[in-house]
Amino acid sequence: MKNTVYIISGPAGVGKSTTSQRLVKELNRSAYISGDDVSLIPVNGRGKPWLDKDTLDLTWKNILSITKNLLDYEYDVIIDYVAFPKEVQWLSQELIDRDIRIVYVVLLVDKETIIFRDQLRPVEFRMGDRSLILLTEFENEVELMDRYKLYTHLYKEEQLSEIIEEIVKNDKYIVR
Repeated sequence: MKNTVYIISGPAGVGKSTTSQRLVKELNRSAYISGDDVSLIPVNGRGKPWLDKDTLDLTWKNILSITKNLLDYEYDVIIDYVAFPKEVQWLSQELIDRDIRIVYVVLLVDKETIIFRDQLRPVEFRMGDRSLILLTEFENEVELMDRYKLYTHLYKEEQLSEIIEEIVKNDKYIVR
């Protein structure tokens, strides 16, 4: 069976990290990449990825390098990061020579849920308006249609296994 790269995307507060960390535990040979952690590797001179193109480009190049290394050792890779279709297409193209599957899921919730979840974060990690802006951008992203979207506000945390099953088994999320 070929290895899979799972890209779990969406704005802050939709459950990307919770879902990704659970998914990595469910798979036999898997690795977790936090895009947020990768973006923090450069310490001085780093910009905010959504404002600084160089920081965003470097983050994706680092994610690609780590992904390639893990695939070389036959791991399934779970990438937890804000990824729009253009980044997914770029990553897919960069991995075109590999016999792998790429699964792309954009987790979404309603505005009330995203505001509520953001308030649960420690003050220094709250995203505020940034989460709502991203939510609107993902909802309006023409290339996404409904194909890659998975609304999670209808699920309770104890139903996380159902979300994982949806991601792993539903072919609609397969990019290639």
